[in-house]
Amino acid sequence: MSTTAPAPRRALFTKDHPHYKWVALSNTTLGMLMATINSSIVLISLPAIFNGIKLNALDSGNTSYLLWMLMGFMLVTAVLVVGFGRLGDMYGRVKIYNAGFVLFTIGAIALSLDPFMEGAGALWLILWRVFQGIGAAMLFANSTAILTDAFPAERRGMALGINQIAAIAGSFIGLILGGLLAVIDWRAVFIVSVPLGIIGTIWSFKSLHEVGQKNPGSLDIPGNVLFLLGLTSLLTGITYGIQPYGGQATGWLNPWVLGAIIGGVVLLGAFVAVELRRRAPMFQLRLFRSRAFAMANLAGILAAVGRGGLQFMLIIWLQGIWLPLHGFSYEDTPLWAGIYLLPLTVGFLISGPLAGILSDRWGTRGLATTGLLLSAATFVALLLIPVDFAYPVFAVITFLNGVGSGMFGAPNRSTIMSSVPANQRGSASGMAGTVLNAGSSLSIGIFFSLMVAGLAGSLPEAMRSGLTAHHVPAQAADAVANIPPVGSLFAAFLGYNPIETLLGPTGILKAIPAADSATLTGKEFFPNLIAGPFHDGLVIVFLAAAVMSVIGAIATLAGGAKGGPVAAPTTPEAARGESVLAEADEAIAYRVALAHAEQADRAEAACSGSATEPAR
Repeated sequence: MSTTAPAPRRALFTKDHPHYKWVALSNTTLGMLMATINSSIVLISLPAIFNGIKLNALDSGNTSYLLWMLMGFMLVTAVLVVGFGRLGDMYGRVKIYNAGFVLFTIGAIALSLDPFMEGAGALWLILWRVFQGIGAAMLFANSTAILTDAFPAERRGMALGINQIAAIAGSFIGLILGGLLAVIDWRAVFIVSVPLGIIGTIWSFKSLHEVGQKNPGSLDIPGNVLFLLGLTSLLTGITYGIQPYGGQATGWLNPWVLGAIIGGVVLLGAFVAVELRRRAPMFQLRLFRSRAFAMANLAGILAAVGRGGLQFMLIIWLQGIWLPLHGFSYEDTPLWAGIYLLPLTVGFLISGPLAGILSDRWGTRGLATTGLLLSAATFVALLLIPVDFAYPVFAVITFLNGVGSGMFGAPNRSTIMSSVPANQRGSASGMAGTVLNAGSSLSIGIFFSLMVAGLAGSLPEAMRSGLTAHHVPAQAADAVANIPPVGSLFAAFLGYNPIETLLGPTGILKAIPAADSATLTGKEFFPNLIAGPFHDGLVIVFLAAAVMSVIGAIATLAGGAKGGPVAAPTTPEAARGESVLAEADEAIAYRVALAHAEQADRAEAACSGSATEPAR
């Protein structure tokens, strides 16, 4: 008598499971959300972190610690994300993505266990933030490509939209979460990522599978080295350009800064020249021959710069000026700044998912363009309200700005990912991640410098007259007024009143009348003092952001037809056509892929998403 062997037990979610695509969406959304929360959570928590490690943020020697704690994570993520996208194409996107979860979680644990104080404690945090950024780059580079492989073309816009919403929403949520956790304990800012990282790591190893096409070949070492050195040099130069140099308010004329920026541009130019001549480049620069791909990336980086600059300016505005003027103690300003920025986050969370769904039906161009124009209008509106604004007006403006960001984010990423061949999606995802993170890094340098330029014209006289009005000797008032405005801006950003730090060691606060001393060190003197000059800086900053948004909208309009996602060829005829063209120019093969897009969409829809693409 023969017996029938029992069927092998199937995993809960195999790559052929009808719900696998939703598993991929939920896991990659968690990864993107976790990574981007950590890019902004420190932004609002710095006062608590500096107090926790006993570091005087107003000491000029500690400025570099502040800048690198902010920008180290974003810089390393921006530099490495394209390389990890290429590794995902070569060796498997899920493998690189899973490794990213592991590294990110290890970094979160190490950050929460900082054993040092003062400068050593700051260096520990900076180094582990950089390490964590490596893991974040792996997540950024491959999450979008995993989704693009898992979803059929007619549902791809929705999936990419949710993923992109998570990426941008994380930067908004991080502001709120950082404000809440900073009040509890500065280590909680980092501990919060540990359980999420452990859950995400186990989940990704258990549930994600390689379902996309690999693009084997050797790793482009020259391209990776040139790109890493070039972008690192450029962003480092911009970082140090913020700091004073000589008698200048900023360091843009510092020979080292100029050398870093010029050297970075030269190296990136060499990177382009080398990549165009390699048979297996790090990134297929010929993809930029696609107008849709090129214009969507241009609009993406402009939107990222404007969005990052807005967050930075609103934190200074709330923590350094508006909240103290309304009776909040400096210790509580991170918490309340996060709470008062809720309309910005809510606006994004409402419009983002809706835009992803609507882009599948109506196309991406109209939604993305309208979103950027709405953002531009809100930047102008922020200029028209006083520094000591009525909160309902501020809430409406920031809510509409969040709506505009949500309308742009998902359609923009869908355009990028749908305009490339299937075996280039890892590289395209890496490039889109680079755009997002480079824009965030650039925003701090650009907007900080613009704000300092605005303050330099009016802050010294305001400082001088304000101090002398409270019986501070003219010589001492002149000395404080001549301090570069970057110090006052850092004080506002960190929610400090710097007057006691500046005048306390001189003994002047004890020599002047007690009422004047109390006023100078109170909650309202410094915010009132800086309010006028700060508005001068806001005019420059938000006009620049509005112009960037308008240029991004024009680029989106110029990107091509308004149609929705474009799928790579999936029919046998298309596959044979690609094999014939394999040795031809890549740009011609790419145009053939686009020519088959409509036929591919119909084929995928008829198969309800079950058909897989033939090997190339």
